[in-house]
Amino acid sequence: MVQIFRFSLNSIKKPARSHMRGNIFLDSLRLNVKGGHGGNGLPRYGGVGGQGGCVYCVAKEGATLRNVVQRYAEKRVHASNGEDSSKHRLLGRRGVDEEVVVPVGVQIYDDRGQLLGDLNDSDASCIVAGGGMGGCSGTSFLGKPGENKVINLDLKLIADVGLVGFPNAGKSTFLKAISNAKPKIGSYPFTTIRPQIGTVQYADLRSITIADLPGLIEGAHANFGMGHKFLKHIERTRLLLFIVDISGFRLSPKHEPRDFLQNIYALNKELELYDKTLVDKPSVLLINKMDLPEAKDIFNSNKPFIKDLTLKLNECPENIKPEKLLKFEAFIPISAKNSVRINHVKEKVRLVLDDLAAKEQVTDATVLRESLANEIGERGPRVI
Repeated sequence: MVQIFRFSLNSIKKPARSHMRGNIFLDSLRLNVKGGHGGNGLPRYGGVGGQGGCVYCVAKEGATLRNVVQRYAEKRVHASNGEDSSKHRLLGRRGVDEEVVVPVGVQIYDDRGQLLGDLNDSDASCIVAGGGMGGCSGTSFLGKPGENKVINLDLKLIADVGLVGFPNAGKSTFLKAISNAKPKIGSYPFTTIRPQIGTVQYADLRSITIADLPGLIEGAHANFGMGHKFLKHIERTRLLLFIVDISGFRLSPKHEPRDFLQNIYALNKELELYDKTLVDKPSVLLINKMDLPEAKDIFNSNKPFIKDLTLKLNECPENIKPEKLLKFEAFIPISAKNSVRINHVKEKVRLVLDDLAAKEQVTDATVLRESLANEIGERGPRVI
């Protein structure tokens, strides 16, 4: 009877939600890594043991942390041991290295929080566990053990543009309208539960990547909600695209409703509390849901305050008042639902990114010129 009851319960069990299944996005992973043991030497003939293999991480385009978990189910990575010296081979063979393929954009930390590697480019690599020294006269011909440590792989998405906004502001709808991405869209706030990256294609074959990240909530800087899981991903974007709902936002009945201007201040404050340097990033403001009946009146009455955020700063509640205000390159009213002014946004984003790239090239050229001048010992007046 008990078995029949258990079978009945299992048969009516609901399937797991898609975000609870095995394809969940991973942006952090903890691994135990161990270098190979050095081989023993041979005292009789002065033979030297082979060095133990190393464990190293190498970044590859298209790789994911999910692939790492699938390959190392027990989350343990060991390199092979070095070969012992023998009378047939006095110099023992070196152990085989173990290569862990990780996605581009991974930062590697040890258990003490020390940065071991920052893999921003494809084929960039970093040794995370060295192999043990082979046995020789200095070690009494005994091989040494390899490094054994726990490392943390922390993925920060690399995208040209990062979407920043509170839940239900229309980020996913906007990403679908502007790119080839197919994010989940719904009427409830937290539709984005894992990062989505879309690619914007232009007629001249130029492409720009845009990351739609889980919506912020107040206290994200202190790791409330998705907190650091969201904020860490915008650190490597070149341009921040803020998107706010023209009708305002209210997280829950327990929270006070805020108009869209207060939402801009609140987003500004969250970024400032997490990392002050984020406020200095180039940014563009999108005011969404202009298809609502009252949207035009709200926008026209607040237009002067959007141009100059300092005008309303004194009326901003203290808990969301930022110390340093964002400087928007432009503000654009849009309707992501109806794709209104989406092409204008595409062109503006490209223009800002191109201007930023031009400034970086000028800076790089200046640094290179000064470096070369120092190397060759240039003296006297400089022609500009």
